[in-house]
Amino acid sequence: MELRELTVSRRDGTGKAVAKRLRKEGLVPGIIYGGAAPVPVALDPRHVMRLLRYQTGSVALLSIKMDGDPTHRAAIIRDLQYDPVSEALLHVDLQEVSMDRAITVTVAVQHVGEAAGVKEQGGILQMILRELQVSCLPGLIPQRIEADVSALRIGGIVTVADLVAPAGVRILNDPGQAVVTVAAPMAEEVAAPVAEVAAPGEPEVLTERKPKAEESEEADKKEKK
Repeated sequence: MELRELTVSRRDGTGKAVAKRLRKEGLVPGIIYGGAAPVPVALDPRHVMRLLRYQTGSVALLSIKMDGDPTHRAAIIRDLQYDPVSEALLHVDLQEVSMDRAITVTVAVQHVGEAAGVKEQGGILQMILRELQVSCLPGLIPQRIEADVSALRIGGIVTVADLVAPAGVRILNDPGQAVVTVAAPMAEEVAAPVAEVAAPGEPEVLTERKPKAEESEEADKKEKK
């Protein structure tokens, strides 16, 4: 992984008042961990955002240049804090690393290929796991780890054990953990059948009834008998 240079300066003091003063000066506070003691620093947030903009992987490996120090430190960004409203960068946590000592970092998972279950069966590709924990030397941190889904059909699953990590990189997640699957398409709602309505016409005659006049005549005949 390519090292990108970031210039920082030591800062005196900590706390909200110092952080507020730095931000008024166009800087943000930061901390470098990993050495004998944490080192408070100040840095230009525009430089940090520029590095992140051109970052192609999950982790940025930086070469830290500190004012007054001729040596460079290798470090990674561990945490970034943003203002919830303005989304302005507020604080940066850096971790100093040794290039000959393995570290644990988070790396993105990216699917490659077109799943057969999507192309041929109309399924839906679902990413279950988007990041992996890996252990490797800082210089071997991969930009991403790919999950080939080409042969995946509906109901099929790619697990961590199916992933191929680059040389020198060890995946720490449970091998049986699901990474990506193809789900069946959502069933369309079927409208309930509408009962057939009989066409208008003559009502069915259940019992034939004679006219009243005929009924009266028959009654008179019976009385005379």
